[in-house]
Formats: sequence, C-alpha cells, structure tokens
Amino acid sequence: MSASSSKRPAVAVVTPVYNGEDVLSTCIESVLAQTFGDFEYHIVNNCSTDGTRELAEAYARKDARIRVHNPTEFVDVTGSHNRALSIGAEGTDYVKCVDADDWLFPDCIARMVERMEAHPTMGMVCAYVLYGNRVAWDGLPYPSDFVSGREIGRKYFLDDIKAFGGPTASMLRSSVIRSQQPFYPEGRYNGDTESYLKLLQKHDFGFIHQVLTYKAGGENSRTTHRIRHLNPYAASNVEELVRYGRAYMSDEEYAGRLARELDGYYRFLAEIHVRRLGRDVWDYHQTQMQSLGMPISKARLARAVTAAIVDRLLNPKRTIEGILRPLFSSPSDGNGH
Repeated sequence: MSASSSKRPAVAVVTPVYNGEDVLSTCIESVLAQTFGDFEYHIVNNCSTDGTRELAEAYARKDARIRVHNPTEFVDVTGSHNRALSIGAEGTDYVKCVDADDWLFPDCIARMVERMEAHPTMGMVCAYVLYGNRVAWDGLPYPSDFVSGREIGRKYFLDDIKAFGGPTASMLRSSVIRSQQPFYPEGRYNGDTESYLKLLQKHDFGFIHQVLTYKAGGENSRTTHRIRHLNPYAASNVEELVRYGRAYMSDEEYAGRLARELDGYYRFLAEIHVRRLGRDVWDYHQTQMQSLGMPISKARLARAVTAAIVDRLLNPKRTIEGILRPLFSSPSDGNGH
C-alpha cells in the first residue's frame, strides 16, 4: 500500500496469553487507549486455567474491536505467538503484537504505521523499549529511521547493535508473516531474533527513536525468569551466527566473528563445570551444539576449564564478584522472548 493511498491501512493487534488474569487488564487498556483507533484486536487465549477467558470476553462485550479466540489445543510460548500472528495477518496490512504482561504507549501504533506506510520495502519497524525501569534496545544511532535489511544485519553481527527487542517492541508487515510460516522457529529460545534475521534478508528495517512500548523485566517477566537458569543466550549467540551470519558478512568477517563467539562460549561452558551449575544446564548446551553440527570439543573445553581455575587462583576478588553479580542482578533479555 502506498503512503498516498486514501484507504486506511488495516491493522491487527494480537495478544497471545496464558493465565494472564492478573496482568491482562493493563495490556488491554493500553491497546484501547491508542491514538490510532482503527484496528482489530485479537486476544488469543492458550487454554488458560484462571479467569483470563472471562476477563477478555468481558472487554469484548464492551468494545467491538476486540475478538477473543479460545483454541482447544495448548501450545508452548513460541507456538502461542505463531498462532496469534497467523490470526492477525489474515486480511490485514500490519500486525502489532503486545504480550499480556507488557503494554503500549498511546502513540505506538500510529507512529509505527506511519513509518511502515512511508516505506513499502520495510518488513518491520521497532522502537525504544522501557524494559522494567530502563530504556533498552537503544544502540542504533539517531536518526537511522530507515536501514536496509543487509545493513542492520551487519550492524547486529559486527557492531553488536541490538535494535529489535522482541514481539512487543515491533510491528510486522502482514504479508511477511504470511510468507514466513511458522514465523518464529520452534524450539529456539532466541527464535524471535532468528525470525527477524531471516526477514531482513529480503526486507528493510525501520526504527523510531522514541519509547513506545513497555516490557516487564526480571522477576516480573513470565518468560525471562523461566529461562534464566539455563542461560540459553550463550548458545543462541553461536546459533544465530552459524545459521544467518553468512547472509550478512563476507567469509573472512564470518570466520573472525565465529572464532570470537566460540572463545566466549567455551569460557561459559567452563563456568558450568567450575561452578557446578547442574547437569540440566550442561545437557541443554551439549544438545544445542550437536544440533548445529558443532559438537563440544573435549580438548578445547579442558583448556577453558584450566584457564578458569587459574583465573580464580590469581584473581579471587574478581572471581567472587563475577559469581555474585548474576545472582543479584536482573538478566538482560537481549532480543529474546
């Protein structure tokens, strides 16, 4: 659709939710308070066992834009998001997801639609996020309101610039969702980032330098807190690079980046052994690396473990601080769910 079209763009807002009775009202109210009011709102209830369904249906009776879906099959978090996106993408131009424990600032949809309408090649648009009590995903320099897909991918891998912050932070073009099914890859903790890296091989990227969404952080996040124990992001950094890095980097750039990522990853694996974090943590990471066709090297791991032990002996104060810090600080959600 061109920016000059007189037709109002069709926008769907979607909220996948499971047992969100205690947070869903704030989410819904933030959607209903949007300055861009011409949208359909799909609340997709994932077989909740609390009062989620009743709460959503009460809102639907008061506002005709709200449609409550109650599928009978329970699915995991990724499946729930994919189901909601597919529902929203039918017959619409854009889909805006907002997780049940997150919410939108009033101008969110209006600003994102405006940016997408101005750039037909743009597959997604994001903005700053208020993550708990801090502003996150603020690495893209101003103005950078339009960036080619290849360029933003290169910035992600080569400059560590994090510009896409998960489902609530982004708006997607519906045609992209329909062509990329399932949109989020199943069985990946960083599946949202991987889906964006796939999208950006064919489409461009937009960014709005304004806080437009709120994401629950730390203990308040239903998804972040649940995966904290495994630290899946250590493996996800390698997974993303192996699966998508060559699409954005030269062979030389890719080889250099992979070497650095693996060095850091083996230091992390050494910490699992030295700190005895549990067999489940080790099994998870071993499985992830095997799935990439890069089984963990026992010799390389042994060298990393030796280096970690020597570091503890030579730097006991730094070692203690390094152990205590992650126990008492909120984890960075990165670009994860």
